[in-house]
Amino acid sequence: MKFATAPARQLITLGVSLAVGATVLGAPATAAASPPEGAYWHTRTLTTTTHPWQFGTSSDPYSLVQQEIVERWSAPDGKSWFGYRELGTLPKSATDKKAWQRDGSPSQWSESIDGKTVKLSTQPAKGSLNPVEQQGPNSFELAGQRLTYEEVQRLPADPNRLKDWLTKASQVGRIPDNLIGSSLTTTLPQILHDLPAPKEVRAAAYQALLTMPGVRADGNAKDGLGRSGTAVLIDRTSEEKSTSSSRMRLVVDTSRMVLLSQSGTVKVNGKALVPKSYDHTLVEAGWTDSQPAVPALP
Repeated sequence: MKFATAPARQLITLGVSLAVGATVLGAPATAAASPPEGAYWHTRTLTTTTHPWQFGTSSDPYSLVQQEIVERWSAPDGKSWFGYRELGTLPKSATDKKAWQRDGSPSQWSESIDGKTVKLSTQPAKGSLNPVEQQGPNSFELAGQRLTYEEVQRLPADPNRLKDWLTKASQVGRIPDNLIGSSLTTTLPQILHDLPAPKEVRAAAYQALLTMPGVRADGNAKDGLGRSGTAVLIDRTSEEKSTSSSRMRLVVDTSRMVLLSQSGTVKVNGKALVPKSYDHTLVEAGWTDSQPAVPALP
């Protein structure tokens, strides 16, 4: 979730600038930003979601999963590109696969069991690559603010100071006080993959995240690609009109301080909401010299 309610540079005009230095960042205002380690900060994310509707017949239904690849390239000067490719739709489980085979193993779907119109295929799409509209050099978004590469490099490398900066940024972005905590819990994982932040800043984000309400480390874990990391659970509960709960599960490579995967589930009155569940795997996150291109097939 992103909050972009504030003007791009309002944070600076209100005196909470990253250039202020020691009082906010814990580093002199004149400290030089570390040079980039490549031409682009690059992420490649595989997303898997369960389709909310069922297919086949009412007596022998099956569920489908959709997969897509999203890639982003961000240059230090603020230019960025967005790549997208649908990978095709497949039966969700072994049981679903058997029901799909009994249905004739279709490769395309135009209608769900209850008559809803869809356009699904087992075949990957061609994919696309597009430049992102540039916001000048300050194109890196964090907590509703747009930062330059140099400002990202000077984000606080101390957990408490980082939380303080993000809190002030949220206030400038006019996020209600009662939502700032949940905003920080959403924003801190973003620093672990979405921005070209130094490793020390990513480590501070990880440490700060573990101090937030409803967040706890859950031991060693592996992501969907079999990579080892530390699991972090983020639980939330709301009882406004009905009892709803959500759980976000992260797997973090704590040696590199990079997010490996993020999955989420939502329940209302104990029942899982399939459309709200997802599984993101960060196949790649780091610097690259490779030019932006249409996402390749796995």
